[in-house]
Amino acid sequence: MNTGQQILFFVSVLGAFNGIVLSLYLFISKRTKSVAALFLGVMLLAISIRVAKSVFFYFNCATFPKTILQVGLSACFLIGPAVFYFFKSVLQKVTQVPNQWKWAWGINVGFILIGGLILPYETHPWFWNKIMCTIIYLQWFAYLIATGVLLRKEIRRFFKGESHQVTERFWLLLYGGNCLLFLLYAIALLGVVQGAYITSPIAFSLILYVSIFFYVYGARMENILMVKEEDGIVNAKRKIADSDAASWVQKLETVLEAKSLYKNPDLKVSDLATAIGITSHQLSQLLNENLGKSFSTFINEYRVTEACKLIAMDDRLTLEAIGYEVGFNSKSTFYTAFRKVKDTTPALYKEQVSKIDIE
Repeated sequence: MNTGQQILFFVSVLGAFNGIVLSLYLFISKRTKSVAALFLGVMLLAISIRVAKSVFFYFNCATFPKTILQVGLSACFLIGPAVFYFFKSVLQKVTQVPNQWKWAWGINVGFILIGGLILPYETHPWFWNKIMCTIIYLQWFAYLIATGVLLRKEIRRFFKGESHQVTERFWLLLYGGNCLLFLLYAIALLGVVQGAYITSPIAFSLILYVSIFFYVYGARMENILMVKEEDGIVNAKRKIADSDAASWVQKLETVLEAKSLYKNPDLKVSDLATAIGITSHQLSQLLNENLGKSFSTFINEYRVTEACKLIAMDDRLTLEAIGYEVGFNSKSTFYTAFRKVKDTTPALYKEQVSKIDIE
């Protein structure tokens, strides 16, 4: 190899090596012990094996062992499922692997293992290069589409130019990186662009290092993987500084009053956190520790306060209509929250207000 090829080889192999190291860290570290960490580790390991196989095959294709080619392609079969179940874990905050997921993984792993034993690459290279490769890439593509459906809200916000939290940007980078890797490998498989095959390992190295930058920049591992203290993680709780807490509370009140975000019945912690420029974890900590309230209690107080204003000012609206107007999605939740905040019902409150006006 000449100097240029040596540099290319080094950069490509380094990414694969670091990916394997990071995957092993995710498997054994108590700090990242979660369902999401498991699938992220599988994804990194599968991609790293696939990339390492690509690099060594590209630079030594004449004498490359057929068994290693089979291992590399087999690993590729696990990338799509790992990506899909990683995002499903973090978005749905899964703490234990459901039996349905175990069956799905058992089928995927069983298919590639049994297929490899019955028709090994050593004696059936045509089967792997034609049929199995097609199955592998179609399966990978299908899982990427399914993952895109899971991330449709974040992707839509990205194309609208809306702001994202650091963790959400990391997730989009991870998904976009997988789409790029798939595209490059698919182009190489079809032979559309010369040199696309070795471009994939280089792209993986770049994506990996940019992801590490995101972690250093501020996407804490606990947020990326949605790990919590109750999941058994040894996580030293960081207390919010008084100055930061005061500033965040002020921003919170300003945003809620100026934009009336509480009127959105589908408002989530992440939406409000994004609006004031902090993470969902920080907002939850601020509400629970500094204000002593849950997110739903905090928002419902704003809604009930606004409902009281409408009850006093507008006789034309029914109580049920007022409940919907201030952000409640049903009459029952409005009445329950109103009683909890005001210790009375909306109807009795309206009678009290009417008596005061008459007097």
